[in-house]
Amino acid sequence: MSENEQASAETAVAEEQGGRSERKTRRGVVVSAKADKTVVVEVARQFAHPLYTKQVARTKRYPAHDEDNEYREGDTVRIMETRPISKTKRWRVVELLERPE
Repeated sequence: MSENEQASAETAVAEEQGGRSERKTRRGVVVSAKADKTVVVEVARQFAHPLYTKQVARTKRYPAHDEDNEYREGDTVRIMETRPISKTKRWRVVELLERPE
């Protein structure tokens, strides 16, 4: 089997299984939009403590790519995992969910 046949066979198998895997998405609030083409999105999550079952809140901040500098602080956005864009950016903003008035 030549390299081209093998590559096309692998592609066919991937398409049968639904293409490439789903990318991770998160919903969060823009807390900083000072950098050029970058926003910092804070994602909050809640979970039950494994031993004490009390609800615990955790937040994490993700630098995300904003190509047109269109998002402002306070906006609720959806971010998606992507290829590395810079040293710290591995996420990009997909859509605006809510803008405060």
